[in-house]
Amino acid sequence: MMNKTDFPKMALVRMSLYGKEIEDISKEVAKTMASLSLAKRIRPGQTIAVTAGSRGIDRIDEVIRSCVNALKGAGAKPFIFPAMGSHGGATAEGQKTLLSHIGISEKKMGVPILSSMDVSEVGITHRNVPVYLDRDAAGADALVVINRIKTHTKFEGDIESGLFKMMAIGMGKHQGASVYHRAAVDHGMEAIIIDAGLMILERCPVLFGLGIVENGLGRITELKAILPEQMLDEEKRLLALSKKVMAKIPFDQIDLLIVDEMGKNISGTGMDSKVIGRHRDLIGDFWIHPHPKRILVRDLTDLSDGNATGVGLADFITDRLAKKIDRDKTIINCLTGLSPEKAAIPITFLNDNEAIGAALQTVGIKETNKMRVVNIQSTRKLDRMYVSEAFSSEIELNSSIEQISPWLPMPFDQEDNLISPF
Repeated sequence: MMNKTDFPKMALVRMSLYGKEIEDISKEVAKTMASLSLAKRIRPGQTIAVTAGSRGIDRIDEVIRSCVNALKGAGAKPFIFPAMGSHGGATAEGQKTLLSHIGISEKKMGVPILSSMDVSEVGITHRNVPVYLDRDAAGADALVVINRIKTHTKFEGDIESGLFKMMAIGMGKHQGASVYHRAAVDHGMEAIIIDAGLMILERCPVLFGLGIVENGLGRITELKAILPEQMLDEEKRLLALSKKVMAKIPFDQIDLLIVDEMGKNISGTGMDSKVIGRHRDLIGDFWIHPHPKRILVRDLTDLSDGNATGVGLADFITDRLAKKIDRDKTIINCLTGLSPEKAAIPITFLNDNEAIGAALQTVGIKETNKMRVVNIQSTRKLDRMYVSEAFSSEIELNSSIEQISPWLPMPFDQEDNLISPF
């Protein structure tokens, strides 16, 4: 097995990304909600159910708090409900706990959080797929759907991950998420979530949607309140914007991609498959840019609460990651998403030195200075990357990439773990 003395020299680089962001979230939420003249559509005392997902969306606590404050200001009685499919171990308490981890609690929001795994059936689509809605939300006078709009980890389409996905998989809880994923094997995920979303819009009192787009640095660049009848077209527009400004790894044909941490707060698949270029399950397999031969993941975020969905996309992991895995939470999430592949535990190693050595040993016969290694902090943080000397000529030719440290051997601590440059 290769040892750290045989590893290529590395340097830290900085990438120029689209960075326009909204600084005053509360002001922007109030502004976009006011554009819908909601005061004319809200009755005093009306109960309004507001979605809250499990993703680590930039300042999502501020977005939701600002939204419920505006609803209260209009005389309504809003409450928050977890809309996250099977996350949190598919339990009401687990989902409420996940919300607290991202700053969404009754004390901080100033409104009740009603967490239940019970659902009501809204109807059956023309594809014979039942549509479900959280029981508490189904009993409210109106609904507000909030979500980030971005690429989906499983497929490409005009509608991917956003408000329609939230109305289907999020608001449908564990039961809905399970049904929709199974139906997607035959009909495709995009068709299923659009069908479910349109039925929710047709049969449920959706007041508006609040679409969020993040820039290349993971900061909110656009917030848009959208009336139900405009939601499909507006989500298509916002998805196109998201794809345009999202960050990607600028290198291709990577021998080893090292990911410092994965987690459910980062992506539904732990690592965004559109960033790492790898995905596999019944709904869709692909190997795309940046075409990594091997992937090593070093750790699992604490905010994942043990849910290691997506770990099966890696080839190698460390013992410290393996020890953090909550078997039950990971299995429930992966089975619900019809992705048992993503719960498969890769080869584990005691430390980073051993893991990197094993990975580089399996990429083919190469001279050390030609090994193409990229180290990222996570798939949500791509403004800085730690790359091997084999990329030096590409860095020089790319005006959007700046080398900010010299070429040096990888630094390791006393336990032979990589000292992160981030």
